[in-house]
Amino acid sequence: MTTTLLHLAADLVTMVVLAYGIYARRHHRRDLACAYLALSLGVCVAVSLLLSISSASALGLGLFGVLSIIRLRSDSITQQEVAYYFVALVVGLVNGVPSADWRLVAVFDVLLPAVLYLTDHPSATAATTRCTVVLEMAVTDDRALVAELQHRLGGTVVRHSVSEVDYVREVTVVDVRLRPHPAPDRRPIAGVR
Repeated sequence: MTTTLLHLAADLVTMVVLAYGIYARRHHRRDLACAYLALSLGVCVAVSLLLSISSASALGLGLFGVLSIIRLRSDSITQQEVAYYFVALVVGLVNGVPSADWRLVAVFDVLLPAVLYLTDHPSATAATTRCTVVLEMAVTDDRALVAELQHRLGGTVVRHSVSEVDYVREVTVVDVRLRPHPAPDRRPIAGVR
């Protein structure tokens, strides 16, 4: 019982650091930070409870049930957010096993958030941005499309993928990877007010 509570506390501390200390500060989505924390704690508690049952088939069936309720098919979350979901899931699973060596659990509790901290660091991802653009015109000429995107978005299109061209509604939907142009210098010119 004490070991289970220690693992639950370790899970809670790790997920508060990951969800609120790293994710929420970078992505400004407290709703998903809350979801990550709840996911990890829920998985940790479920695994702890299932491992207290002596039947291995009950453990397998219970784990399958827990993991099957998690849906990551929404278009409203990014791949980075999916990565946070997976780490939250793994942290919950690791901390949910009371018979696991606490030193190994501690290593994973430090290693997993550290990996996300480094790989999702703004300096590593600031070179390009991703957005979905809906143009109110049906564009099929690739060069004209890139020129229009660069003009509207103020950057260099690194990669683009057209997901829809609708001639009836005159709409083009494009997934764009863009390297933004540096912001113009806004300092006042000497002698001009």
